[in-house]
Amino acid sequence: MNAAQQSILMCPPHHFGVDYVINPWMQGQLGQTDRVVALRQWDNLRETLSAFAHIALIEPQPGLPDMVFTANAGMVCGKVAVVSRFRSPERQGEEPFFRAWFEQNGFSIAPWPKQICFEGAGDALFDRGRDLIWSGCGFRSDSAAAALLATIFDCEAIPIRLVDPRFYHLDTCLCPLSGGWLMYYPPAFDAASVAAIERRVPAEKRIAVDEADALQFACNAVDLGGRVIMNGATPALQARLRSTGFTPVLTPLSEFLKAGGTAKCLTLKLRETTPAR
Repeated sequence: MNAAQQSILMCPPHHFGVDYVINPWMQGQLGQTDRVVALRQWDNLRETLSAFAHIALIEPQPGLPDMVFTANAGMVCGKVAVVSRFRSPERQGEEPFFRAWFEQNGFSIAPWPKQICFEGAGDALFDRGRDLIWSGCGFRSDSAAAALLATIFDCEAIPIRLVDPRFYHLDTCLCPLSGGWLMYYPPAFDAASVAAIERRVPAEKRIAVDEADALQFACNAVDLGGRVIMNGATPALQARLRSTGFTPVLTPLSEFLKAGGTAKCLTLKLRETTPAR
């Protein structure tokens, strides 16, 4: 699938702000976001993405400032969607709005147990070269989510345990890239998870980032047709990406980083398939 065929769900940041603290990035940021700057940054991201993909929108809702992070709406493959079950009460109000949007746009909703937390494509990422899902757990989504995803989407799902609270969702520290490449921050995972990654992704296809890039959320990127759209990256990482055939595209999202999210968090790919399909 090329980038022109992709469709991405976004939510305008009309109600965005840091109104509570549910991750370390929010500490000290209550009421500190600039909505004018946030809207400008979001518009720049949307404009960048719209050159390579169709942008679908969901209506933002008052009282749900994190609804802008549509990666957490759920996970889709084909026309099947799993709607997120948020761990934090502050975000649970988003669920019915995302469910309604999926239903209104022709997706079948897969059943999901209420007692198993799952935060969508923030914690479940399709590999771009292997028929598997990387399934994050440890802070937001439960480890039991992997087996359910494997059944629903009929492919292998690998539980990956997060251990650094700064990287509370998988998409903050791991980014599958086209051609089977994988960009990730190894210290964000426990030893067993790093070993699982290394068993499945050959060394020549792994792009390990350092802390300086991880803290810019370089791994919280959107891969579209070989372009890696991200909040920021050091010159060294940009050169590494170029050397492997990717084009880094920087679009600063500092206001959203105050809430613990950047480019990938603000987007949900809607036309997803596994490599085997």
